[in-house]
Amino acid sequence: MPLPPAASAPQSAAAVPTRVWDLPTRLFHWLLAASLVASVVSAKIGGNAMVWHFRFGLFALGLLTFRILWGFVGGRWSRFASFVYAPATVLRYLRGHRRQGELVEVGHSPIGALSVFALLAVLCVQVATGLVSDDEIASVGPLNRFVSTATGIAANGWHKTWGQWLIFALVGLHVAAILFYHFGRKTDLIGPMLHGDKALPPGTPPSADSGRQRLLAAVLAAACVALVWWVSGLGD
Repeated sequence: MPLPPAASAPQSAAAVPTRVWDLPTRLFHWLLAASLVASVVSAKIGGNAMVWHFRFGLFALGLLTFRILWGFVGGRWSRFASFVYAPATVLRYLRGHRRQGELVEVGHSPIGALSVFALLAVLCVQVATGLVSDDEIASVGPLNRFVSTATGIAANGWHKTWGQWLIFALVGLHVAAILFYHFGRKTDLIGPMLHGDKALPPGTPPSADSGRQRLLAAVLAAACVALVWWVSGLGD
């Protein structure tokens, strides 16, 4: 599928640093990446490491719950409303066209948005299947007692096969897109996710990232921790 030409990016000689990714979004991004790596490694080791695999899964549950909530109250470009695009907008983007005033490259682009939603959806299913899974040997999810034996076994089968492969595929596409933008378009996608800013035309609306906004994120994070604690206790 062709991508729009580099000329469509909203860059100019007068570009100024603009806050796009607020601190909570950046922390979520890197913590989720770390939890995915740790989950895969602990699962491959198996044995006693499966205890940590479940812990990392519960950690991912908290992170995903936070991101869903933050998608409604976070900084402008972290909100779902900023990257839910109409089909016509996606088609124009693929053709390299844009209407006056469309800010499709500030936060998540139309294609990037589809990738984000797909990854969030697959990860939510992966966590859910892990919570109710039963490998019929030694590992049982904390919510397995609330489903039938057949459901627990089926969930485990998905978790170890299709769910895992879909995540690998989506992460691979994500990394490929970063490399394409870096080498093909000379656009840095990693830097803004570290320090939060992009060089954009003056007047581009920034994301809120004040102390008040971060306090709200801390409150939501605490609520997510409480949720994870409660879920983990259901398996006792």
